Amino acid sequence: MASPGKIRNRKPLGASRSDSYDQDDEDHVNAVYQRPTARSAFEQALDTPKASAAIVGILTALAFALRFYKINHPDQVVFDEVHFGKFASYYILRQYYFDVHPPFAKLLFGLAGWFVGFDGHFSFDNIGDSYTENHVPYVGMRALPAILGSLTIPVVYAIMKETGHSTIVAAFSACIVLFDNAHVAQSRLILLDATLIFFMSLTIYSYIRFRKLRYWEFSVEWWSWLIATGFFMACAWGSKVNGILTVFTIGVAVLIDLWDILDIKKGHTLEHFWKHFLARALGLIVVPFIIYLSFFYVHFAVLTYSGPGDSFMSPTFQETLIGNELLMHSQELRYYDVVTLKHRDTKVFLHSHPERYPLQYEDGRISSQGQQVTGYGYEDPNNHWQIIPTKALPEAGRGRVVQHEDVIQLLHVNTQTLLLTHDVASPLMPTNQEFTTWPKDDHSRHNDTLFYLDLIDGNAGDTWKSKSGHFRLVHIPTKVSMWTHAKQLPDWAFKQQEINGNKNSVEKSATWYVDEIVSTDSNLDLAEINTPKEPKKLGFFRKFVELQLLMLQHNAGLTASHPYASSPINWPFLISGISFWTENDTQKQIYLIGNAVGWATCVILIAIYVGIISADTVARRRDIEAIPEHIRNRLWNSAGFFFLIWAVHYLPFFLMSRQLFIHHYLPSHLASALLAGSVLGFILSDTINFPISVAGRRTHMRPSEYADLGTKGPIVVGVFAAIMFAMFVFIAPLTYGTPGLDGDAVNSKRLLSSWTLHFAAKNT
Repeated sequence: MASPGKIRNRKPLGASRSDSYDQDDEDHVNAVYQRPTARSAFEQALDTPKASAAIVGILTALAFALRFYKINHPDQVVFDEVHFGKFASYYILRQYYFDVHPPFAKLLFGLAGWFVGFDGHFSFDNIGDSYTENHVPYVGMRALPAILGSLTIPVVYAIMKETGHSTIVAAFSACIVLFDNAHVAQSRLILLDATLIFFMSLTIYSYIRFRKLRYWEFSVEWWSWLIATGFFMACAWGSKVNGILTVFTIGVAVLIDLWDILDIKKGHTLEHFWKHFLARALGLIVVPFIIYLSFFYVHFAVLTYSGPGDSFMSPTFQETLIGNELLMHSQELRYYDVVTLKHRDTKVFLHSHPERYPLQYEDGRISSQGQQVTGYGYEDPNNHWQIIPTKALPEAGRGRVVQHEDVIQLLHVNTQTLLLTHDVASPLMPTNQEFTTWPKDDHSRHNDTLFYLDLIDGNAGDTWKSKSGHFRLVHIPTKVSMWTHAKQLPDWAFKQQEINGNKNSVEKSATWYVDEIVSTDSNLDLAEINTPKEPKKLGFFRKFVELQLLMLQHNAGLTASHPYASSPINWPFLISGISFWTENDTQKQIYLIGNAVGWATCVILIAIYVGIISADTVARRRDIEAIPEHIRNRLWNSAGFFFLIWAVHYLPFFLMSRQLFIHHYLPSHLASALLAGSVLGFILSDTINFPISVAGRRTHMRPSEYADLGTKGPIVVGVFAAIMFAMFVFIAPLTYGTPGLDGDAVNSKRLLSSWTLHFAAKNT
């Protein structure tokens, strides 16, 4: 049991509250005052504002130099520039596209391209396509991420300074990112990560500034940094889909903060707690969400013309786009129209031919020997079906238009048989029903030829339209939906696609549409279908929700294998990288890989941090105070915040089944650089810079303390920076794609055998 002297003093309940400086997160119990002038000469010299400004200026200048060095090389499309360069061109051409990532960073690329004179007509089709030959101002577009990547360095430095670390420790963390080959490579190409990381770092910086003003709660400056945190957080979220992890990070930190405010022993009332809760809800939920929505508002406002992304969207959405095929060619369907029906996902036509199912399948099951109904990928007269009514129709007028929830029959024109399904197993899926046809003049199976027309998102009275009228065809007696899948039937069905009845009547993939009206008995001229039409209106929030759901669905669906995909467990150890670009003639290549010195240092210092925290926790259980209270609180709060950022941006990837690459670790790497600096400061100095928060009007000031790394700090960081720079230069040919390397030189750059570098010499 702890002795009475070890127990922290608490205010009695109901006592008047008077803030004690940093008592919330830095319980400074018995801090020893140190005179600033008593520190080493190095520490005093580096601690001045002028010295700090000079160091951050040098680091920033180096960042710009390293990221803009030969930014015009290669003058070819590199890696995912095929996607993000293409998306920029779509903004300039105002053509609608679909992507799994939010639009903010891509809007910036579009703006940069427009600013430097890009007309949008280069399509970025293939890695290696020439920018120079096609007169693309690619350097201006690459300059955007290079600028943001360069500005990330002073932000990292500022984060460390604001959390109370000395100038030399702040420079240490900045150098880890400054001389990292992976960060440099990502920052000099038309890619999203530099934008994400820049706004992530600004979010961290703003939140720290906000927390340092907790004794000036609800002041103008306090509100400013709270809103700034929300704004930059929305920018990170809007840059790339995994920017949501930055939102989660701040969310966890805020919950911890609110939990602390809720503690009755702090002397706060519930009214005070709810004021803080509502302020954070406004600044960190409402404001970011409005900013995030604004990115999509601009996205939709710019992309008003039909483009390659149309087919991902619903027919209703597509009809809002100028020149969209559905808008131009969509036509109301009437009974007795002859049409072709197409499956939305596999793009095969509903098809039938006189050939029949075999009596017995290979697995011994028996068929109906009915006429085959299949999915066929090409235009053919056997794709023609006539819409037959099951009710009396007027001679003319709107009564002859087919509507949602109508019961219809489909007549196969060439064989004059009606589409039918029944309780017979389909050829390839015994759990699903066989589709066949039945002679139209034989009424003995009339009920089995009846189908219910279920328009997607349809309402009573909605008319069925070609192109845009997506529907499910549900069998009346058995409630199955007409469905198909990609597996082919055997030779007896000419390897066409199976059509069967899916017992889930609302199966999303059982969606079809009328591709063409072959003939009609109405008085309308089919040529009128091609008459240009005004785009339809659709509310912003309907568009937004539809796109968000599709982004989530398609992001989760990115599960195909990739030669450079890697597991998250490998990322911190640089087990493998990504080949971005190669040029066979000159044996040049860009290979995304980090600086081995920096990444190893981060891994080691993260492990040391976990060890320190674990050992101290165990020691405290035995009533051993190995670390002074105020230093422990700095380890738990400042360094702990950096550890939280690292963990939240890293660990969720272990739960994902989609394609993953080493560049997904870069946000966590930046956080690990911050944590590494905190641990280095703890190792090199017995004291810390304290206090760091802004004192309030009623704050009881406690004695100050200053960190002193002595001469060992500059020596350690200087040697480390030199080694990091040497490793950077060593790997630089793989980062910049120049100069070309012969086989032996390539082998020398391969620090791990798992690095899949091109042009390597064979071992003899």
